[in-house]
Amino acid sequence: MKTNKGDTPERRCIVTGSVLPKEKLIRCVVSPDGIVVPDVGEKLPGRGLWLSAARDVVNTACAKNAFSRAARQNVKPMEGLADRIEALLAQRCLSLIGMMRRTNGVIFGFEKTRGWLRDGKCTVVLAASDGADDGRAKIKALSGDLPLIELFDSGELGGTVGRDHVVHMGFASGRMAKRFQVEALRLQGFRDIKSD
Repeated sequence: MKTNKGDTPERRCIVTGSVLPKEKLIRCVVSPDGIVVPDVGEKLPGRGLWLSAARDVVNTACAKNAFSRAARQNVKPMEGLADRIEALLAQRCLSLIGMMRRTNGVIFGFEKTRGWLRDGKCTVVLAASDGADDGRAKIKALSGDLPLIELFDSGELGGTVGRDHVVHMGFASGRMAKRFQVEALRLQGFRDIKSD
């Protein structure tokens, strides 16, 4: 296990060769029948095959047989591996929002989010990717240096809080908000939408 000076575990990407913190990588493992499957929760048994958290890196690994080289055996990736990783990461992010809501760590709606920003209670701000440009620009201006994440549409955000649509959301500080940022950063490599 490689570690850097801050004792953050690091791994080597099997495609790029870059040594990165685990939180910027995706772990895959080989199933008993020789199929490479994603392990975004890092819980499955077996030797990890680590990839940079980006769709193009996963697609390159599949196309160039990087998994077989790294595993030192003949294996093949599951069909739609990059899409499956994206779905799992999105599910993890949305689940974290639901857990934060149960602990009163989430506020939603433009006015409430703006109030939390004014009071300094927000550590992360979300804006729906399909929200109006002027509303997203306003919340971006209000958020200042805080992370603004625009990876989810209003339906996805609304589903986490029992609404049809939510365009603006803010998170209070805490472990789950930090975990959300890590998972959202990994998800960003699989979605075309930008976040600041």
